[in-house]
Amino acid sequence: MREEIVKDAADPSLYSLSETNPRVVPKSESYKSRLARLKTVLPPIVAFVIFIGGWELFCRLADMKPYLLPKPSDIVQAASENAANLWVSVYTTITEAVLGFLLSVVLGVGFAIILASSKLVERSVYPYAIIMQTIPIVAIAPIIVIWFGAGMNAIVIIAFLIGFFPMLSNTLIGLNSTDHNMKNLFYLYNASPLQLMFRLRLPSALPYIVAGLKISCTLAVIGAIVGEYIAGIGGGQGGLGYAITVAAARLRTAYLFACGFLASLLGIAFFLLVNAFSKWMLSSWHESEMKSSDG
Repeated sequence: MREEIVKDAADPSLYSLSETNPRVVPKSESYKSRLARLKTVLPPIVAFVIFIGGWELFCRLADMKPYLLPKPSDIVQAASENAANLWVSVYTTITEAVLGFLLSVVLGVGFAIILASSKLVERSVYPYAIIMQTIPIVAIAPIIVIWFGAGMNAIVIIAFLIGFFPMLSNTLIGLNSTDHNMKNLFYLYNASPLQLMFRLRLPSALPYIVAGLKISCTLAVIGAIVGEYIAGIGGGQGGLGYAITVAAARLRTAYLFACGFLASLLGIAFFLLVNAFSKWMLSSWHESEMKSSDG
């Protein structure tokens, strides 16, 4: 019996090398990890297929009119027939959302650093930032159009305003959550306020900044589409918001659904890109991403 155990332990066919970890891993363990990933991916795919199939079957059996509830096949057909216009609309919305998102990141983090540098400034200014966030964007959008004109500029400003507060709030919370023992250590070594901010507080706030990025990136897409409703320009260069408005006015419901699904996919893709960036940035040192990468 003992000889059989020794033979099994010495048999190299039962083990494999992991790419991420050079240690010897049993093949059964790698099989289990692949099976776990399959169990994670397979249920959403099955649920999606069942949902789409049930939707198609219901519309056919109930003889639903396409302008009331189009079938998934009608939506795919409408998207393929208007593919050129859809890609132009998607590109326009992506441009507006990315510009608004980047603006919200730069100014949100910058203002958070200014507020965190002085408690007096934070107590004086931060309540007004909260008040600005509570004002519906639809209420101030006409003012933005008057100031910046209809078109790209106004839409980017609207996308920026929607994504600005999550970046400001999350970054400020992170900067104020720095470990006091580490701050005392920096004080002990006579670190300047700039060194304390950029070598301790800002790196410590990175997980909170990443959380703000994940929220702000999806809000930027929503802000761009809402901005196109209010301040968008028409014609061949209109974004998804303008395409949705035109499709609704003309009762082109299948095309309306196609635009809505593309807007949703755009937000998901934006979120996945930011999520991948956060994993790359935090996986080497932050506990949450280290655990998720091990899992």
